[in-house]
Amino acid sequence: MSLRSLSCEQSLLARCDGSARFKHGETSVVAAVYGPGDVKPNKEIINKATIEVTFKPKTGLPGCAETALEKILQDTCEAVILTSLHPRSSISIILQVEHDDGSLLPCCINACCVALMDTGVPMRGFVCAVACAVQQSGEEIIDPTLEQEQSMSSFEGLLCITYGSCLAV
Repeated sequence: MSLRSLSCEQSLLARCDGSARFKHGETSVVAAVYGPGDVKPNKEIINKATIEVTFKPKTGLPGCAETALEKILQDTCEAVILTSLHPRSSISIILQVEHDDGSLLPCCINACCVALMDTGVPMRGFVCAVACAVQQSGEEIIDPTLEQEQSMSSFEGLLCITYGSCLAV
């Protein structure tokens, strides 16, 4: 069991407050963060920032699977961002898939975290993720490729959030 190569690049986009490209093997995602900034009145929350996540697939329009991914990413970001420090504001995170060769969700989570760090948004800690799978043969795989994901019998995501010296899984 081994991870594919990982690479990360920060501050690659000029017109946003923070950005990052994260790669897990051939899977590549670019994340851009805008904010904290003005929020639309109908989305305003009085005592904390509103977090909006937009997921853009490599081709085509987002569907149900992409909407579910947005919700997971939004919940993850809301768990680590100190939203109470920016009441009545908005933090928008946009993720663009450049290439999907498996383990897309963990790649998106890691790209979000690095882009948020680049922005300087106050966070409780840092978040990182990796995918784990069990193939039909019973073999366990960490960071499966797209081909391995399609032939597996079980798929799990592992998400770690670090708060100083404390670790929550």
